[in-house]
Amino acid sequence: MRVAACKYPLETLSSFAAFAEKQARLLQDVARQGAQVAVLPEYLALEIAGGFDPTTRTDLGLSVQAMQSCFPDWALCYQNLADRLGLWIQAGTFLLAQEEGRYRNRAFLFRPHAVPLWQDKLQLTGFEKQSGLLQAGNSLQVFDLLGQRSGMAVCYDSEFPLPVRAQCEAGARVLLVPSCTDTAAGATRVRIGCQARALENRIFVACAVTSGELPWSPALDSNTGEAAIYAPMDIGLPADGVLASTTEGQLWAIAELELSALTDPSRPAQVANDRDWMAQQMPLIKRARLV
Repeated sequence: MRVAACKYPLETLSSFAAFAEKQARLLQDVARQGAQVAVLPEYLALEIAGGFDPTTRTDLGLSVQAMQSCFPDWALCYQNLADRLGLWIQAGTFLLAQEEGRYRNRAFLFRPHAVPLWQDKLQLTGFEKQSGLLQAGNSLQVFDLLGQRSGMAVCYDSEFPLPVRAQCEAGARVLLVPSCTDTAAGATRVRIGCQARALENRIFVACAVTSGELPWSPALDSNTGEAAIYAPMDIGLPADGVLASTTEGQLWAIAELELSALTDPSRPAQVANDRDWMAQQMPLIKRARLV
């Protein structure tokens, strides 16, 4: 499975048509490089608001509300690209309207000639809670990705071990992580979270990020981090757990995921955190006691 994670360069676009043209250009480029799966970052769809009037685009609530009318075209844009390129596209997230004026931060996976799959963000950040606009998801999905069970974890969700562990216990061996972080500390937390999930579950993790600045956007004003694809640190895999990572100026981190490295029982494992996971549940070590 050849997977690509994007370090997405944000810019002010004048219209939805300009947004759609940019997606086609980026995804055609990575398809030409042989990618079968492309991962885009969280909050990417907010770039559409660049075509709104200044009052709307600088107000998160107004811009998200105005974007709802763009959702059918947004979804059709990625579905058409998935069909035409034969590419599985994790299209970042779209803030999708729910009841009572709230929105779900929903990650979509567009598949060639099939209905899209989705995963809502489960844990809200401080910024998301303070906005009063977002509603946390309440369900966890696992899906088939090119014959391999996989899952999605949206940004902050990658920092929590138990939901990802539940996906892995349901068979997931690949985790797609659309993320958006505005500080070096945030980017570090997501990076370490992704590497920890790869280590403890013996899975591959592909993380996409936003880059650059959109001063007019309350959510995308400043962005940092590198797109990367992580593996467990084990025999036959990189000692630092990094299969690929972007550097300055690079748009894509691309890696070939050798799934048999994780699933073939005949291949030795130096450490097997996933198999030893249940040892944490022993009654005498499940809780610490003061001595």
